[in-house]
Formats: sequence, C-alpha cells, structure tokens
Amino acid sequence: MTMNPSVPAPMDIDYTKSDVSNQALHKFSINVLQLLKSAQMQHGLRHGDYTRYRRYCTARLRRLYKSLKITHGRGKYTRRAITESTVTEVRFLHVLLYTAERAWSHAMEKRQLPDGPNAKQRIYLIGRLRKAVKWATLFSQLCSIKGDSRTSLEAEAYASYMKGNLLFEQDKNWDIALMNFKSARAVYEELGKYGDLENQVICRERVEELEPSIRYCLHKIGESNLPTSELLHIGEMEGPALDLFKAKLEAVMAEARSQQAASLTELSWLGHRFPITNAKTRVSILKAQDLEKDLNVPSANLMPEEKKLIMFDKLFAAYHDARSCIRNDLVSAGTAEVKDDLNGLDKAVSALLGQRTIERNQLLVSMAKSKLNKRRDEKNEKVTKPEELVRLYDLLLQNTADLSDLVSSGRDRKPEEVSFMEECTVKSMVFRAERCFYLAHSYGLAGKRAEAYALYCHARSLAEQALKQCYSLNKSDQTLVQELKTLCNECRSNSCIEHATGIIEELKVPENLSKKISAISLHPTDKKSKKLLDKLDVYESTAGDSSLKLVPQIEAFPPPFVAVPRNPIFLDLAFNCIDFPSLESRMKKEKKGFLRSFWG
Repeated sequence: MTMNPSVPAPMDIDYTKSDVSNQALHKFSINVLQLLKSAQMQHGLRHGDYTRYRRYCTARLRRLYKSLKITHGRGKYTRRAITESTVTEVRFLHVLLYTAERAWSHAMEKRQLPDGPNAKQRIYLIGRLRKAVKWATLFSQLCSIKGDSRTSLEAEAYASYMKGNLLFEQDKNWDIALMNFKSARAVYEELGKYGDLENQVICRERVEELEPSIRYCLHKIGESNLPTSELLHIGEMEGPALDLFKAKLEAVMAEARSQQAASLTELSWLGHRFPITNAKTRVSILKAQDLEKDLNVPSANLMPEEKKLIMFDKLFAAYHDARSCIRNDLVSAGTAEVKDDLNGLDKAVSALLGQRTIERNQLLVSMAKSKLNKRRDEKNEKVTKPEELVRLYDLLLQNTADLSDLVSSGRDRKPEEVSFMEECTVKSMVFRAERCFYLAHSYGLAGKRAEAYALYCHARSLAEQALKQCYSLNKSDQTLVQELKTLCNECRSNSCIEHATGIIEELKVPENLSKKISAISLHPTDKKSKKLLDKLDVYESTAGDSSLKLVPQIEAFPPPFVAVPRNPIFLDLAFNCIDFPSLESRMKKEKKGFLRSFWG
C-alpha cells in the first residue's frame, strides 16, 4: 500500500477484511515525516502549543485502538503488545508512531513551563523522552520487517532523532547524540533528492532544523571553534525540532551572562554612575543590553517587524526584572547612601525602559503607516485608519512626557541631562505635528473640509517650529530634519487640496440642492418612510443630505381614503305600533246654518 498525502490518513479509513488480507501480503508504506509534519502543523505546533498536540495524539490513539479492536479492557488492565505477528495492517504501525509522538510532546510541554521545569518535573520530562525513544525504536524495528525500504529508512531516522533528543536533554554523551543527529540528517538529505516537490521541501526543512543541534554538539565536544554569539544566530530559526535546542541555548546564555555579570559593577547613564551590587540585577541589565545591541546592529533593518516586537517584549521583561530586584533591595536598604544609589539606579533603569518604549511605539507607527494606503484586498491585511495613528501618537506624547518628568526630577542637572531634555522637547513637538496631520487626514476623509484645512495649517506650523528647534540643537538628526521637511510639504499640499475641494463643494451646493428639490416627488417611493408633511415639527435636512438614498416625498398622492363623519339617521320604528287615543272630543266643532245644510 502506498500513501498519498492528498488522501485521508490510513487510520481514518475503514478497511474491510479483504483489504487486511491484501495488506498482509505486501510491505507497508508510510511517509513518516510528511505525516507528522501535517499533524503537527494542523494541531498546535504551528504556534508551539504542545498541549493541544498531545491531546490530539491521545484522541488519535483512542480511535486507532477502537478501530483495531486492541482495547485493554474496562476492568482489569490487560496489556495488548504489538509484535511482528500482530502487525497485519499499517494502522498498527501508526499506533507505535503516535505513542512516541505523545510521549515526546508531553516532554516538550514540561520544557515550556514559564519558569522552566524544576528538579521533579525534569525527572518526569526525561522519563517521557525515554518512553518516546522506546516506542520510536520499536516502530523502527517493526518497520524494518513490515515496511518497505523507504519506510524503514524514515523510521530509523525518526528513532535516531528521538535518541539524540534524549541525550541532548540529559547533557551527557554528546558524541553519541552527535552521531544520532548526523545519522538522521544523512537520511533526510538522501530522501530529499527524490519524490515530489513537497517531500523535498519537508526533508530540506528537517535537515536545516537538525543543523543547529549538530553544531551545538560539536561546540560541547570541543571540535568547533564556534562562539556562543554565533549559536544565538542559529537559534533564530523556527521549527518544532529546534525547541529543545533553544531551551538549552537559553540556559547556556544565562550561565554566560552570570559569568559576564561579575565585571558589570556599575551602570552609566547621562553622566551618572550607579553601582550595581545585586547579581540578579546585573544579569537582567546585561540581558537587556544584549538585546539592545541586537536591535541596533545594521542587519536589524532587514529583520521582520514582528520579530523586532518580540525582541522588544523580551527587552521590557529584562528591565522589569531589574526594577523589581532594585526595589526589593530598596526595601531592605540600611544607610541613606545606599538608598540614594538604589533610587538613582531605579531612575536610570526606568528612563532606559521609557526610551525603549518610545522606540517600540515608533516601530508600531511605521507599521501602521505602511498599511495606511493599502487596499483592503491586498493579502487580506487590515487597513490602517488615521484614527489609529492618532492614538499611537497620543501614546508617544504620553511616553515622552513621562520620560521628561523622570529626567527633570533631579536637583543638580548635568549637561547630558539638559541635552536629553532638549531632545525630548523636539520629539514631543514632532509627535504633536504628526498627530495633528493624521487628525486632519481623518477629518478630510469624513468630508469636513474646514476642520481638515485648519488642522493641516496647524500641523504645518508645528512642524516648522520643530524644524527650527532641530536647527538650534548642536547635533541635529538629519533623518529627523528630512522627515520634518517632508511633513511640511505634505501639510501644505493637503491643505491646498482641502481648500480647493471645499470651494468646489461649496459651489456645487446650490446646484445639488436644486437637483434634490426638483427630484422631490409625489409618487410613492417607500411606503415605510415618513413624508415631509409628517416631519414639519422636526429640523431635519432632507434635500441637502447626501446620505439619503431615496428621493424625498412631500405627501402621498393620491391621498388615501379617510373616514369622514356625517349626520346621524333616526328611524322611528315604534310609531306604527302605537294606538293613540281619540281626540275628537277635544276638537272644535263648526256650527252650520240653515242654508249651509244644503251645500254642506
């Protein structure tokens, strides 16, 4: 059976009895690296979540046990061993592979604890790696019997990689660990020459992931003259196979910093020198200084911006650790002189933290500016609005004000502090001009031409003031001067555009208003919308409002039928049913003469 990566994994397929019998006659084939890479990237390891990947392996094993009917019983545990005679189909090999992966991911989960594994957890971690080596070795042995040549070779490389990981974590037998890593690398180098393009890429990635571990083993053996700084650059690579290497490298760097911190006895800041007596404070400050060097080297300009943000986070963590150590020492300080030194050191570290915070926020501003003019359909990236830049400049103004207050809080100022205060003042003016510019931009997008024009003019005046202030400094930053000149030109051009656009819109107002009034109709456009005669008591623009999509209507025509009141109709139904009394007795009788009787 040959596995195709485009079809579901074998453990997801329901096999019939005929399939099982056919598979028993043939060598099984598993593309081990491709299968594991797909599972790892889809279930947590893309983001370093080993807990999620371990749970996935557990669930996968549960499904495999159930489908293969090798459950261990509900009551008493009865172990069902997988041997050569047991392996009748490829899914039995998958059980061994994912059992090794589960043990390995559990060990890596313990390695990634926030404060690192303690002594007890480290013993458990090494025990899980031993389990991973045990199951990987059994997987390799059975693949050599039941699998084809490629599967056997990949399984052997996987077992060698697990053995190397165990020895790497145990800090012993570096020569054996080196031999296992080299063996795995040789296999993947050979496999990367064949197969489809996806297989070649995955094998090449695994070779690159194994290279730092090999070079580190050579460094520990002493066969390499590679300095520790070069190992740091190797550790910048990404991949699950490098996580153990990075943890080991971090421990080595912490040890190197502890040795180097013995020579760091004081911190220089703006002409002041503050002694550092606490060893933890020295290590934290030294770590922060190393990160600052990495951010300030020329090659850092080619570094991705997301990676710079991660380095800033590590830098902030180091300075926060240093401040917490200083303040703990300040609580237990005895003499006034020691307290003054600790207060000065705390002030210096806080000022350095404030400077790095400004640099980080400036990096966020540059990232937001690069996305300001992009279209929404470009790489599905979120488009930056001018309001977001206004918010970032508000943060920069607050950071600059806090830093200025911190530096100016001292009594005796040195020339370095005065110069630093002047630079803070210039930065504050530049940030105010930039903030005003993007605030005007947001008003312009909202169609408020008068406000946008006024804000652009104000931003230009602020930029010109900042430019004059830059020229007044002894050492003016040419990059900042060029940015201010560009800002002045943009403010001038945008103010002219807003002025011209406002005049055009003003000239078109009567024409647009007459068009909208002439479009007012008596014919019904929307039965649900209110008519103009129904809104006489509300001050609401109808003809001049550009947001209206429907034509305004004065009144519904023809008018609807309305119930009209009329005079009541009285019907006397009882008149014909009443017998009235005779009134002849009350009637006046006429007197007839003798002659009337003849004509009467």
